[in-house]
Amino acid sequence: MYRKILIATDGSELAHKGVAHGLELAKGLGAAVTFVTVSEQFPTLAWGGAMAGYVAADELTNYEESARKYAREVLDKCKAEADAKAVSSKGLHVENRTPAEAILEVAGSEGSDLIVMASHGRRGIGRLVLGSQTAEVVSLTEIPVLVVR
Repeated sequence: MYRKILIATDGSELAHKGVAHGLELAKGLGAAVTFVTVSEQFPTLAWGGAMAGYVAADELTNYEESARKYAREVLDKCKAEADAKAVSSKGLHVENRTPAEAILEVAGSEGSDLIVMASHGRRGIGRLVLGSQTAEVVSLTEIPVLVVR
């Protein structure tokens, strides 16, 4: 049924529920897993001035280095969990994209036939104010999405 499962994670406790659930499903089905984690674009400075470029460049470098280090840690942890369950896996870090956009792109390029994501399950104004990457993925893809709460 599902042979290539994409599991999205940001390294949070909630996202780990999706990782754990996706790995159990992959193990039961004999499916391969691709883990994806995303670092969004560095927020631009809202203020101007002659020093803005220098501060932004310094902060941008720190942000990118921190994001790459964090992504490696998240993906290494996921890989270790997959290995412990004898599930074939690989990890991808996508930079400078929104999570939904990156998840959809990776799912397509990897030929994924299922996307697994965790969600808070917020509704109403909470979802409108905070936005929902999961809702965006669900609404924009034709690939089945398993949402774990």
